Amino acid sequence: MFRSLLLVGLILFLIAITSFAATTAEKPTDKVYIVGIVPQFDSRQLFGVWRPILDAVEQRTGLRFKIRGAPSIPAFEKEFAEGVFDFAYMNPYHMVVAHNRQQYLPLVRDHSKPLYGILVVQKGSPITQVEELDGKTVAFPSPNALGASLLMRVELKESHGINVKPRYVMTHSSVYLNVALGETQAGGGVQNTLHQQPQKIQDKLRILYETRRLPPHPFTAHPRVPEEIRQKVQQALLEIGQSGRAKALLAMVPMAKIGPASLDDYRPLEDLDLDAYYEEE
Repeated sequence: MFRSLLLVGLILFLIAITSFAATTAEKPTDKVYIVGIVPQFDSRQLFGVWRPILDAVEQRTGLRFKIRGAPSIPAFEKEFAEGVFDFAYMNPYHMVVAHNRQQYLPLVRDHSKPLYGILVVQKGSPITQVEELDGKTVAFPSPNALGASLLMRVELKESHGINVKPRYVMTHSSVYLNVALGETQAGGGVQNTLHQQPQKIQDKLRILYETRRLPPHPFTAHPRVPEEIRQKVQQALLEIGQSGRAKALLAMVPMAKIGPASLDDYRPLEDLDLDAYYEEE
C-alpha cells in the first residue's frame, strides 16, 4: 500500500514538473510582439513585403510578431509617440522623435545608400528651377515624411526662399500619381519609392530637385522589449540579409545591405531644426 502511494505521488510529481517545464518553455512564444511599419505604400504592399521577413525572423528566434497597420503616416506617428509598437520601421527623424518620447532604440538599417528627398514634375513640364514653384501646389505624402516632405519643405523655404501650397495625399505612391495626372505641379518623394512605382508612372515623371543625404530608415525596438530579445531580432535580421528570398524582400524595404544601426547615426538630424516644421497629429 505504501509503495502504491509512493508510486502515485512520484507520478503526480513528475506530471507537475513536466507541466511546469512545458509552460515555461511556451512562455517565449506566448508573447506576440506588435510591429509598426511607416505607411509609405498601401497596406497590401507593406504586408506583402514585411510579413515574409517577419516569418523568417520568427523561424530563427521562436518569437511571434503581428503587423499593426496604420492608415496614414500621422496615425503611425501618434502610435509610436504613445509607445504602441514593440518594434517599428520608421523614418530617420521619426527615430529622433521616438527616442525622445519613448526611448526607442535603432537595431538595423540599410548601409548601401543614403536617404534623400526628391521633387518630381511631369516629364514635359516647363518648370526647370525650384524657384518656379513659388506659390504652386505641391503634393506630399504627409507633413512629417522626412525626405519627401519635412526636409523638402525646410530646404525649399530656408535654402530657396519659396513658399509652396502643400497637398497631403497619404502615401508616396499617391504623390507620384497626382503629379503624373497633372493634379499638382510637383510632388515630394524619395528615390527608392520612385523606383518602386509602375514603369508607366516613372516614365511620366522627371526629378527636378534632390535634398541633402541622410542615414536611411531604421528598424527599431521599444526599450520595454528585453535586451536579449532585441539582440535576437537584430541578429536574425542581419542573418537573413545575407542570402535567400528574405534578402530579396529586405532589398524591397529597401535594405539592400543591412547592417547595425545606432543612435549616433541619427543624432546629426537634431541640428537641422526640423522640429519647427514637424507637425503633431
